[in-house]
Amino acid sequence: MRTLLVTGPGGAGTSTVAAAAAARSALEGRRTVLLSRQDLALRGLDAVPRLRAQRVGGGRAVQDLWGAHADALGVLLPHPILPPATSVVPLPGADALALLAALGTADADVVVVDAGPLRDGLAMAALPGDLRWWLGQALPPTVRALTAVRTAAVAAGGARRGPLDAVLDVVPAAERLLAADRLADPATTAVWLTADAREAAVPALRRAASVLALHGLRPAALVTRALPAGGTGEWWMRRAAEQEAALGRLAEVAPLHVVPELPGTPSDVTDAVALLGGLHLPERGGPPPATPQRQPGGWQLTVALPFADRTEVGLTRWGDDLVIGVGEDRRSLRLDSLLRRCEVTGGRMVSPGTADARLEISFRPDPQQWPADLLAAEGRNT
Repeated sequence: MRTLLVTGPGGAGTSTVAAAAAARSALEGRRTVLLSRQDLALRGLDAVPRLRAQRVGGGRAVQDLWGAHADALGVLLPHPILPPATSVVPLPGADALALLAALGTADADVVVVDAGPLRDGLAMAALPGDLRWWLGQALPPTVRALTAVRTAAVAAGGARRGPLDAVLDVVPAAERLLAADRLADPATTAVWLTADAREAAVPALRRAASVLALHGLRPAALVTRALPAGGTGEWWMRRAAEQEAALGRLAEVAPLHVVPELPGTPSDVTDAVALLGGLHLPERGGPPPATPQRQPGGWQLTVALPFADRTEVGLTRWGDDLVIGVGEDRRSLRLDSLLRRCEVTGGRMVSPGTADARLEISFRPDPQQWPADLLAAEGRNT
């Protein structure tokens, strides 16, 4: 199954492009699901064969969760009378979690996610990794093993169920959610960005490319709206010049697909699909995960961070994780068994500020974790 994530600056037609992509996929014969946080008012969308459009909201998800688990949650709350499910206020971030859960349970050949504005789309890309990190910090493997023993004891009648068990019930639910995460495989997850052909859109989209790369993704296309040629007058000439310059810079972010800037949005699914003429759904997503490469004296791990500058990139080793930051955005990478037994000796940015910007991280064997004979052999090989 393939996943297509569509996001862009507000007002750039993200929802229309997502709906058009989903309809195009279904019309080409694929079972397709379109997930969105809003109702898509596109005439004829519900009549497209093999397409199911689903509006996902955190309010409904929290209401269903409360209705199913209110008794268990009640032991954790001080109120003797619990509010009904229809009175529960959604938690912050519930919409994103509901969207991730819906993505994990979608049964289709292609799932198109209308991820909304860039801020929400980038948060969606980061969400699975963030959840894994917090789950690992709150319940490391040793504690998780103990919770499994506790759960088994309660199930067998050897221990009495209490408030702690209501909390522990969250763990398998979170693990199931992350196990079904379809964004974790960059090979099957593609991203389309949307934008107007204006200079003001360039910095945000360059930033988006950096953050997506941080999470192992890269934009496969940038659908940009531009004024058609043939206009006259001073305003048109100025706008055309700005547009031409912007298109050149936007092309550095991702391959461009230019659609005409219209007075309004397409009113029906046929017109929306026509906008994507010549733009095909990507067969695969981003690059494969970074793997260590042998270097004299150790290994090197290269992480692509297009357009990132030296001053905004951070690198920290924390146990078996490597935490990489681009500005306020961070990702924790779990090191493989080889690099866990190595020390980080440095990191350097190559071609900073360009589309080819990348972080090269060097490692060397940790004498405390390598057998002496193997370390000696390693020294001879270098």
